[in-house]
Amino acid sequence: MSQAPVYILNKNAKREQGKKAQGANIKAARAVSDIVRTTLGPKSMLKMLLDPMGGIVLTNDGNAILREIDVQHPAAKSMIELARAQDEEVGDGTTSVIILAGEVLSAVESFLEKDIHPTVIVNAYFRALEEIVNITNKIGISIDLEKDDDITKIVKSTIGTKFASKWGSLIVDLAVKAVRTVYRKDKAGNVEIDVKRYAKIEKIPGGVLEDCEVLNGVMFNKDVTHPNMRRVIKNPRVVLLDCPLEYKKGESMTNMEFTKEEDFRKALEMEETEVMRMCEHILRVKPDIVITEKGVSDVAQHFLLKKGNVSCIRRLRKTDNNRVSRVTGATVVNRPEELQESDVGTDCGLFEVKKLGDDYFSFMTECKNPSACSILLRGASKDVLNEIERNLHDAMGVARNVLNNPKLVPGGGALEMELACRLNEMSLKVEGVHQWPYKALASALEVIPRTLAQNCGGDVVRMLTELRSKHSASDGSGFMWGINGNSAKIENMETQNIWDPCSVKLQTYKTAIESACMLLRIDDIVSGIQ
Repeated sequence: MSQAPVYILNKNAKREQGKKAQGANIKAARAVSDIVRTTLGPKSMLKMLLDPMGGIVLTNDGNAILREIDVQHPAAKSMIELARAQDEEVGDGTTSVIILAGEVLSAVESFLEKDIHPTVIVNAYFRALEEIVNITNKIGISIDLEKDDDITKIVKSTIGTKFASKWGSLIVDLAVKAVRTVYRKDKAGNVEIDVKRYAKIEKIPGGVLEDCEVLNGVMFNKDVTHPNMRRVIKNPRVVLLDCPLEYKKGESMTNMEFTKEEDFRKALEMEETEVMRMCEHILRVKPDIVITEKGVSDVAQHFLLKKGNVSCIRRLRKTDNNRVSRVTGATVVNRPEELQESDVGTDCGLFEVKKLGDDYFSFMTECKNPSACSILLRGASKDVLNEIERNLHDAMGVARNVLNNPKLVPGGGALEMELACRLNEMSLKVEGVHQWPYKALASALEVIPRTLAQNCGGDVVRMLTELRSKHSASDGSGFMWGINGNSAKIENMETQNIWDPCSVKLQTYKTAIESACMLLRIDDIVSGIQ
């Protein structure tokens, strides 16, 4: 008796197994890396993307491009995650990560066809990764953090590949100054650089790009609440609250029953006295500016204005309030009754309200050594501003990494070529089948200098051969040679001042190789279609 066929998976589920799955993964990874391949290096192209809402994104930041793309294939999705991880971890090198991961996967295609087991390849890759980390740390040159020149040098070579490089050192100085401002070292010697929270980027269309600056303080998009309040105050005393300055309503449904009509007036008077009491507590410390995260009632405004000539700002965001507190030295207080002299901020030199574009902005500037800042970006259009903001984010990421790990490696594909040559030498000592993937990884690293050469329109084969011969010199003197993307020539990176932070490079290799290993070990893809 013949048996009926047994269906385990849903009939509509697509399933790819074994080599077919690995081939599909490699193809997907290569497709993703081809998208961003032309955006590497100083002569890179921009991509123009339409997002689902109909807005336009103009960028050559690897992460920003892949973020906007809608991908079906699971392997391609995990490649896009790489760019995001890189962006969050170090802020730069998103394009190189994707290109490298795609190339590292393509390098093994031939081995899989020859039936070498994926785990063998993965083991060889991890051995090579250890060597890469060691060599990179050895090559790294330490720098002096006290001098701004060194940091500016690195940030400059990061910006060199971006759209903002047209404005020379403008963005570089912004990034270095912002990171210097939020740099904090505690007694134990731990360094905290929280760019995300304390360096706010404010984009205001209009004006010219040369007007961009890092404020010696903060700005926020609010005006004073009453037209008679002072708009310019020198050396203000600042009080920060996060409670409402209005009559507190009952927690749940509150009913009041009145028997005589003057009871109603009494109730209103009680509300007023309550608000007055709050204001008196605040006026006790003689502030010039009161900033609260919640509302301020008309009565409270009136009292503060008449009794103490205080300027009020209401409904400020929590994050903005924290920045103001770090700039002025004030403490955010929860109840007006608890205000003390020590909670008042006096470090701010000037408070003023200015009109930029159509909106009023409050500026708190001329602060004594502030530990938060606002970065004011002006530019012709929204697209330009968004791109400059992305570039600034990368630049601040790099400056932050350098302060955390003050080591540099030569840029322009020099480090990759050096690693490729060193790994090729070491592969001779590797025994058995492992030797092939080891060599393949070495040649895969050359994709970075190769892509640089392609993008700047040089003679790719000649440049790579020349670069390889420089790096394989036995005395090891050639490790500074790389490709200058602007002139399409092979030059010494030390004299050209093209540097990369060590941490960005290490993160790039680790992410690319580890993800490639992960994708290689997949031998079955089941996609259940509803």
